[in-house]
Parts: sequence; structure tokens; C-alpha cells
Amino acid sequence: MEQKETGNQLETETNTVEPQEKQKEPKTAKQEPLPQLKLFNRYAFDVEVKDAGLRRVISLEPIIIPKSSGRLSQQRLGRAKVDIVERLITHLLVPGHKGKKHLRTSKLSSGRFYTAFNVVNEAFELIEKDGKNPVEVLVRAIEHSAPREEVMNLLIAGQRIAKQVDTSPMRRVDLALRWIAEGTFQSSFSGKKANTALYDTLMGAYNNSDTAFPISKRIEVERQAASSR
Repeated sequence: MEQKETGNQLETETNTVEPQEKQKEPKTAKQEPLPQLKLFNRYAFDVEVKDAGLRRVISLEPIIIPKSSGRLSQQRLGRAKVDIVERLITHLLVPGHKGKKHLRTSKLSSGRFYTAFNVVNEAFELIEKDGKNPVEVLVRAIEHSAPREEVMNLLIAGQRIAKQVDTSPMRRVDLALRWIAEGTFQSSFSGKKANTALYDTLMGAYNNSDTAFPISKRIEVERQAASSR
């Protein structure tokens, strides 16, 4: 009988034992958000493209060094994914010509990526001294310089007839960058340094000034298109 009582007491004691406290979960260190990438570690990419037609073809993905080494060159419309600053640099490599004078306007800079890279970097430093974000200035300059319509020649009944056509978003950006590069090199050959010429061209297009080369070209193209409707 004593053994049974002691057994019952043990059973009741074990049943009345309070459950142990749950083991405390180890505290995990709070992960701090990664720092946002900035162009040249200085300029933020938090810029809004106001022109709705150009939002899908102007890439503003955060990047430090704008150089993709041609990784997107084999993709269809791959240049829409290339950073907009890199596209400006590559347009400066072959700025075009005026009056078919390639030797004067194109030969001196063709193929030198880091020469154009340094020109853009120095021009952005001048823009920063004015208290503006160079990436935003570039985007606004492209929006103001991009034509919405242009003229193409159609061969009808053996005659070439000029006809107004709407410009695609990709071509609008390409033309704006081409005119910025062409205006920069025309100014540089008149005595200005390349970085100062690019700075003046970008600020003129940013302010939508009629005297800026990209703006004057856009007005001329759109005037021709309006007259050939």
C-alpha cells in the first residue's frame, strides 16, 4: 500500500509540475538597409522622367561607373536598358559632323571612352557647383531637346515627297543625345574646353533656351514637319 501511495504521489507531483518557460529566441541583429548607389559616388538617381513617352527608354538604374562593356548590344532595343549617362558618353565618342567635315569634328575623339568619360565627369562637377543634380539636368535637357515629329521622304510615282511622321520614343532620345554631342563639339572647336562646352550645352537645353544647339535643332525639325503635313 505504501508503494502505491508513493507512486500516486509521484504521478500527481509530475502532473502538477508547471511547464518550463519557453526558451527565449536569440535576438537577431537588425539588418541595415544597403546604401543607395550613386553615380560617381556623388549624384543620386532619384529623378523622375516627366515626359511619359520617354519613361520606358531612359534608364535610371543606380550605378556607380556607367560602363556596361556592350553586354546589352546584342539585345533588341537593348540600349533602352543602358544607363542614360553611358549613352551620353558613347555619343560623345562619335559626335557627328557638320558639312561632312568628319576630320575636324569626329576624328579627335573617336574610340576614346575614358576621354569622353572624363569630359562628362568634369561637366557634371560644374553643374554640381550650381546646386543642381547633374542627372536631373541631363534628363530635363533630353526631354526639352527630343523632337516629337520629323520629316521623311516618300517615293511616290517617281517623285520624292516630304511627309510628316511621328518620332518613336527611342529615336527621340537618340536624336537629343546626338544634338547635345554635336553642339558640344562645335563649341569646343570654337575655343572652349570640352567640359565647359558640354556644361553650356546641357544648361542651355535644361533651361529650354532657343540659342542652345539641341533646342534650335528640335525647333527646326518640328517646323519642317509642321509645314509638310
